[in-house]
Amino acid sequence: MNKVNPFLYSNIDNSNHWIISEIILNQCKKHPEKKIIEFVDGPEWSFNILKDIAFEKAKILKDLKIKQGDTITVMVDDPIEFIPYWVASSFLGVMFVALNTGLKGSVLYHQIKLANSSVMIVSDLHYKDVDQLVKEKKSKIKVFNCSELKSKGMILEKEVYVGKISDETCTMFTSGTSGPSKGVLMPNAHCVLFAVGTIENYKLNHNHIFYISLPLFHANGLFMQLLACIMVGSKAVIKSRFSASNWLNDIRKYNVTHTNMLGAIAAFITAQPPSENDKDHNLILIGSAPLPSEPERVFRDRFGVKDVLPLYGMTEVNIPLYGLINEKGDGKCGKLYHKYFEVEIRDPETDLPIKDGEVGEIVVRPKQPFGFMSGYMGMPEKTVETWRNFWFHTGDAGIKDQSGSFTFVDRIKDCIRRRGENISSYEVEQAFLEISYITEAAAYAIPAKGGEGMEDEVMVALMINNNMLIDYIDLLNQAKKNLATFAVPKYIRIMDHFPKTQTGKIQKNKLREDGVTVDTWQNKNI
Repeated sequence: MNKVNPFLYSNIDNSNHWIISEIILNQCKKHPEKKIIEFVDGPEWSFNILKDIAFEKAKILKDLKIKQGDTITVMVDDPIEFIPYWVASSFLGVMFVALNTGLKGSVLYHQIKLANSSVMIVSDLHYKDVDQLVKEKKSKIKVFNCSELKSKGMILEKEVYVGKISDETCTMFTSGTSGPSKGVLMPNAHCVLFAVGTIENYKLNHNHIFYISLPLFHANGLFMQLLACIMVGSKAVIKSRFSASNWLNDIRKYNVTHTNMLGAIAAFITAQPPSENDKDHNLILIGSAPLPSEPERVFRDRFGVKDVLPLYGMTEVNIPLYGLINEKGDGKCGKLYHKYFEVEIRDPETDLPIKDGEVGEIVVRPKQPFGFMSGYMGMPEKTVETWRNFWFHTGDAGIKDQSGSFTFVDRIKDCIRRRGENISSYEVEQAFLEISYITEAAAYAIPAKGGEGMEDEVMVALMINNNMLIDYIDLLNQAKKNLATFAVPKYIRIMDHFPKTQTGKIQKNKLREDGVTVDTWQNKNI
């Protein structure tokens, strides 16, 4: 037993045992009464309760004829339901496909179709729309309302499938750039390495309390935070939906010591009016991706948080860059987590290394076997494309200085990042092109006010038939049928013609340079 931390997963240093089902079952057997999860304004779970509820959900899945090697698609808001289905899937050796609950229409169906599950479990809130969608598409997938699935017992411990570090245990979707969103196939070791990175770089231990307000259908919430807590015995305090106005109250009420956030969340919190309680808390560390200089200063000075660490990563590549404890971020992305990764800045055209201080593309590769995604679900050509010359190409431009710190500069990819979500410009364009009088569409990023670093607003330029008069609200409502809530444009511009290359490609760089023009319509509801 580890004398420093008796709750630390005993095989954390042996990557042959970086298997989610083995980790969770091991922790549940060794520390059954340890309180590991507390839901804000909800129940508190010990490891034993987590195991029993997961065994019940596993029995539900078995009754639905889900077996080892199958895929289950889940679109569930409530973490009290989401977490046990995730654990149950790992116990059965079932691929867990977690969908963003903000998705709608054709974008949602693209992901459902790609997942190719026989069964989909959906929250009450989304059930009617999802069920109608799959029926319209004549899909064979069976959609079940989460609240109507009742357990008829539980599986036995001997039925738990342990598996291998190479087993693809989870799929999460990330934005496409020149095409539809892509499903990232995540092996056990890849998922666990997210957690190991948090534990090692935050020096996380069983005395800490981790506040999770990010969605669990993203790797940050599920693996960097929750799985890290499970592995180290730190209590996870889980908020079902982020609230800037309640953030400090929760931090204080639950004696929180650690939390993660995204750039937009940091901006929302620092925009809250100062209060006499700003420094009356136990919070000692915040990890944020990205971490602009101004929010970092506010968290350090106004809130008195000792360590505010920048992070850089992607669902595909894990978190290869971390800020250091006792070191300011100063608008940078952090330094190389050299134990498990290689990161370089290379020329995006030639893939050749470039000098420190010069702008190039951030490329990454792992040292840990299966510590990266194993590919894109059903898109082998995209896997090969991103892995050109044996480096994963992030599509992000960056700089490395002589001290070894990396700085994010801009995107090379045609991708939009808004409030922590990566948005495919292609999918935004397709939503508008389904409207009969739209002839061409170009979606692109406009820097958000106060969203330094990597935060954007969505802008779409459109060409229409016959110079007709546009009702912008009606136009937007039609597009919303096939857009996630976070992908709805803030700005719409109607144009007579687009700037194009000689080969007919829209020059979005010129549209971005124009910015928000006088003829741009603004969505006041965003």
